[in-house]
Amino acid sequence: MSQTPNDPAGTTHQFQNFAGQGPQQPEKAPGMNKGLVLGIAAVVVVVAIIAIAVVLM
Repeated sequence: MSQTPNDPAGTTHQFQNFAGQGPQQPEKAPGMNKGLVLGIAAVVVVVAIIAIAVVLM
């Protein structure tokens, strides 16, 4: 049986390179999505316009 050599220095070096790279994808800021907030605001405005139109009829 052939065994692959175990090189701790090589794996440590590889790990240090990996750790030094930082996050691959930018993290999203916590909080609500701006598109969701704008969508909800648009729905509220439309409902308010419809309610005012119904009251004035």
